[in-house]
Amino acid sequence: MTIPPAPTALRGSGVRVSTGAALVGALIIWVALLGPLIALLAHLTPSSVVSALRQPGAFQPLEVSVLASLIALGVILLLGTPLAYLMARGRLPFPRLWEVGVILPLLTPPLVIGLLLIFMVGPATPIGEALSHLHLTASDTFFALVVAEVYEAVPYYVLGAAAAFAAVDPELEQAGALLGDGRWRTWRRVTVPLAAPGLATALAVTWARAMGAFGAVLIIAYHPFGLPMQIWVTLQETGLSSALPFALVLLVVALPLPVAAYIWSSRARRRL
Repeated sequence: MTIPPAPTALRGSGVRVSTGAALVGALIIWVALLGPLIALLAHLTPSSVVSALRQPGAFQPLEVSVLASLIALGVILLLGTPLAYLMARGRLPFPRLWEVGVILPLLTPPLVIGLLLIFMVGPATPIGEALSHLHLTASDTFFALVVAEVYEAVPYYVLGAAAAFAAVDPELEQAGALLGDGRWRTWRRVTVPLAAPGLATALAVTWARAMGAFGAVLIIAYHPFGLPMQIWVTLQETGLSSALPFALVLLVVALPLPVAAYIWSSRARRRL
């Protein structure tokens, strides 16, 4: 017995209902994700922000965070880019082992990362003793802050950059080589420009993650205060309302770059 197909009107109404339900669900998630930001802006007044930022030394944590994050970003870019490219092209031995090594720090709670860093690079460890000969210590110093930010942020860049490089057709690199370009010239003139939208997004997300690093920082780099630590200390000492202006400063510094990178990369991908 053949079952007649549903009338076109019924099918159309079913599609409209499912689309409407999907839109409602998407709206709920969108509002929920923006809810904390809306709450922050709702509980702040211009006078409270100005008053908090006029305190002596109010901008010092911002300067510390920006400088440490820029250095961490440079280290991640320098060391993480070759790793991401080799992972994307499958040129590393035991590739799954390398992937696990990158993913594990991403899945490890930041507080645990901080605890483990103490046992790896703390002053009483062999690495810590070697660093002491260079007049460096990975405990409550600016250097320790950079180390903590690198460990919290590097997986975001390596995984994002690897995905960007993997999206580049290897045949285009081979074509560049056939035209007489060396491997480095091909990588610079073909691979990087094609992967640039994804690399920009990965780098911008890494910047935001480094600026907001807190768990590992709390353990090994309590001093000098960066912005996340300033927010935590202010919250503990004077309450929630006093910490909100510094939270706003952190968002203003950390978020515009990822948003701009996402918009630019979306437009760049459409042009490719």
